[in-house]
Amino acid sequence: MAQFNNTNSAWSAEKVDIVIKSLANLRLLADLDLVPRYPHFGDKTYPLGRCKEIRDAVFVLLQEKLPQSTDPGLVLIRDMLSKGTMLKKVWGSLRDEYFQNAMVLGDWYLDVSNDTVNPNKPRVEVLPLIESQFYNIASFEQFVKIARSYWNVEVYRNDICPALAPFMPLIYVNEKGVSWMGEANDDMLSMVMKSQFFSAKSILSHLSTPPEAIVNKWQNALSQLKHNSFIHTQGDSLAFCEEYRVKQYHLDSIFRDRVVMAFLELPRGL
Repeated sequence: MAQFNNTNSAWSAEKVDIVIKSLANLRLLADLDLVPRYPHFGDKTYPLGRCKEIRDAVFVLLQEKLPQSTDPGLVLIRDMLSKGTMLKKVWGSLRDEYFQNAMVLGDWYLDVSNDTVNPNKPRVEVLPLIESQFYNIASFEQFVKIARSYWNVEVYRNDICPALAPFMPLIYVNEKGVSWMGEANDDMLSMVMKSQFFSAKSILSHLSTPPEAIVNKWQNALSQLKHNSFIHTQGDSLAFCEEYRVKQYHLDSIFRDRVVMAFLELPRGL
């Protein structure tokens, strides 16, 4: 279970309801801005798939309103912050069923985008963190298990850009045959670097190479890009994991940033 603080700050059920109401009001303000900007996510309508955008927007509103607000729920949050509790944005696994962007306030899980998978759920959920079943992603195996069911994708090893594979070992293919590479978010990059690339090596050892048609499509697309050693260098993905570990690239943030910049040159879907 993810543990972010150890404040043991108790809210009664009544106070939780007050906080939920206040966060729901902020969520409505966020929706007014977000709906015109993000009406769809693929073939899904807002708010489906927009947990990050919603969480981030409400987090910004909290920073703006907390200092002077007299709203009862925001006062409760501010009181907890005044006692040294930290409010953090988090991303991870919810019940090992899907990925979720939320916030953690001490021992409390604050989900202001609770309806982004099932729109019939309440917009906001506030639970003790220990009851939320929110977990850090601890391995690519855990990540892939969720991704396969949540995104409805097949997942293959990144043999297409093996020099990127120690950081981004996955190739996804959805039901329409569209493929993309991952995973490049900060949490997964942090995990792979903390593991000294052993987490990438582990999943690469267990996944199959992508189908030939997918590989050919990528090779054709990459041939159109300006030469970049991270993108175009060929070799063995597992060997690159070992090379990067020996060279201690897991400690090199500048190298990581170069990897990410190369990743950003890639097609988002082929």
